[in-house]
Amino acid sequence: MEVAVLGLGEAGGRIAADLVAAGCVVRGWDPISVPAGIPLAADGASAVRNAEVVLSINAAAVALEVAHEVAGSLGPDAVYADCNTSSPALKQALAGSVPGRFADVALVGTVPSLGLRTPALAAGAGAERFAELFRPLGMPVEVVGPRPGDAAGLKLLRSVFMKGLAAAAIESVEAARAAGAEEWVRADIASVIGEPLLERLLDGSRAHAARRVDEMHAAADYLAELGLSPRIAVAAGEWLAQLRDADQ
Repeated sequence: MEVAVLGLGEAGGRIAADLVAAGCVVRGWDPISVPAGIPLAADGASAVRNAEVVLSINAAAVALEVAHEVAGSLGPDAVYADCNTSSPALKQALAGSVPGRFADVALVGTVPSLGLRTPALAAGAGAERFAELFRPLGMPVEVVGPRPGDAAGLKLLRSVFMKGLAAAAIESVEAARAAGAEEWVRADIASVIGEPLLERLLDGSRAHAARRVDEMHAAADYLAELGLSPRIAVAAGEWLAQLRDADQ
């Protein structure tokens, strides 16, 4: 199978490497990051030419620009799978910007750790084909709906809980540190949710704060569209923005 991977950062680079290891013909493109061992195309259009599947794994902010850049080079039967965390509205716009079969793919695990074994939700006209191609490679793919945005929306709803839980853990530990009780509080939280998850919430929030701020903005907008007040999404976004700014 020929696969183009647009975006070779932490997530895209790991998935591209796993695809190479699985025997796929992989062409990558990224204007910034170039992992070792991934054949690099001259540009996005060259990467997607003749590809059976195109994985867009970059950032929601540039997803539409990337799709427009490569649309004219996609084959009529290619599956264009956008794996970025974004709003359902953006996924719908992306579906209308590329020919062929579009798959709204939401990765719902820790991609740098799991790679191709990361569980995924898929929706849209290309979802079944995406699942058919990627399940044999080890990716658990659940097709969740016929419309682009169905998978993205579910991930954002999940993210309200996961990032809200992270924000609660961060605030609790920060307060415990100020009170001189960090060791006790960390141990008590870990006894409830487990040390590995606690470390993932604390360390992962800091490492990926910038990207997760955008994710929480998208989640807050989506909740507002559903008629709900996004209290947790907004609070989590504020904590992540503080972590982002502290690292700059």
